[in-house]
Amino acid sequence: MADAIMQSREAAEQRITRAPLVTNNRSMAWITDHVASVTEKKAPAWWWVLFTISSALAVCSVLCIGYLISTGVGVWGLNHPVGWAWDITNFVFWIGIGHAGTLISAILFLTRQKWRTSINRAAEAMTLFAVVCAGIFPLIHVGRIWMVWFLAPVPNSNAIWQNFRSPLLWDVFAVSTYFTVSILFWYTGLVPDLATLRDRAKTKLRKFIYGIAALGWRGGNRQWKHYEMAYLILAGLSTPLVLSVHSVVSFDFATSVIPGWHTTIFPPYFVAGAIFGGFAMVLTIMLPARAIFGLHDLITDDHVDKMCKIIVLTGSIVGYAYAMEFFIAWYSGNPYERYVFVHNRLAAPFFSWFSWVPGIGPQMAELGANPAPYWWAYWSMIFCNVVAPQLFWSRYFRRHAIWVFIICNFVNAGMWFERFVIIVTSLHRDFLPSSWNMFHPTWVDIWTFTGTFGIFLALFLLFIRWLPMICIFEVKAVLPEADPHHGHDDHHEEPAALKGAAH
Repeated sequence: MADAIMQSREAAEQRITRAPLVTNNRSMAWITDHVASVTEKKAPAWWWVLFTISSALAVCSVLCIGYLISTGVGVWGLNHPVGWAWDITNFVFWIGIGHAGTLISAILFLTRQKWRTSINRAAEAMTLFAVVCAGIFPLIHVGRIWMVWFLAPVPNSNAIWQNFRSPLLWDVFAVSTYFTVSILFWYTGLVPDLATLRDRAKTKLRKFIYGIAALGWRGGNRQWKHYEMAYLILAGLSTPLVLSVHSVVSFDFATSVIPGWHTTIFPPYFVAGAIFGGFAMVLTIMLPARAIFGLHDLITDDHVDKMCKIIVLTGSIVGYAYAMEFFIAWYSGNPYERYVFVHNRLAAPFFSWFSWVPGIGPQMAELGANPAPYWWAYWSMIFCNVVAPQLFWSRYFRRHAIWVFIICNFVNAGMWFERFVIIVTSLHRDFLPSSWNMFHPTWVDIWTFTGTFGIFLALFLLFIRWLPMICIFEVKAVLPEADPHHGHDDHHEEPAALKGAAH
């Protein structure tokens, strides 16, 4: 009995072994040198190639925007009744991508998830660049961009006031607030690392620029106290914004009476989809960066594994929302809702393959004989957002970088198709068949959207060239050496490897 009690006590006292957040026992000096060297070395040839290509795409977008402003929105493929199409689709797509950065930085910070430290900086930067790309589309969608200042609640000569009951105006305040807080949150987290780059600078110009940006940071106890309080406050402010911004975006559709839009499930559905697509985009840009810069010890397979699990979780919520849309359409008893979801989205040519099924065979044959015009978009969305992420239930796929990259790109494409399906397939067939019309994008639509990827990539390349893409001081804080009790455990000896790393 005594032996059993002793064994149970020893088992209870035994430490829980967790995978290290920094592998290969890397020291604090190694982390500083490795991350900072990316900004200190001469830009490699591949960087210039990618930057040139992305800048060329960005210029294409700028030229298309200039052409649209000088000519009018008629250069897009918009028509009656499809008054919203690629412009709003792309706006919602980019806003959704911008959600992952604040989620990783704010919510995971408040819940004390230490694994966020290696990916939060790049995710925050990605948020800012995605919001910049998103903001382009509603601005040029108004047509007369020089009149966009009327959206601000300021007195004007025409005595025209904003409709504060419109979710379109809520978008203006929600997105601008989100962007402002995200900039403050991102910059606040950068200050200690900017001071590190300042102290390592070898030229007077770099020392001066980083010195100005570091705001006189010296790393004193009082500065750290104020920093932690400011970061905590900004994290608290950012957390409700993660939920509110995309909820407000969903109100653009949910507050209407158009079949396919008029549903209360949109706010949580949009938020889950934004996190789903945002995490996929973070992995899409961080996996190549990890491979190119040799950051495998900082962005480990465990980091990728945890992010894949979040993608599975949010993807399951999105799949559930897809199913609930059909349930709501059936349960409402509204024939127009049923038509939008069954005949205008779901129906596909391959339904005729199941005409032999007893009971529902004739209905399947009818749906197969009269497929929805955009059935390919709907089923692409289902495959990319529901089917492909299910591979992440397997540990093999979560820890295989190439498979993760491929599946995340499927998710990116699927989230764009989701927004396209919601907007276009709900509009192109009006209540009157005489008002039906198909939407076909023009070259201006295509190149404006393609150019925003150039803007996004160019900004990200500039970011990794001049600023540390990994938060140096936060990664150091999760090392064993950062624990004040490291190496002083009375009951257990530290492994020899960790002792050597500590010394």
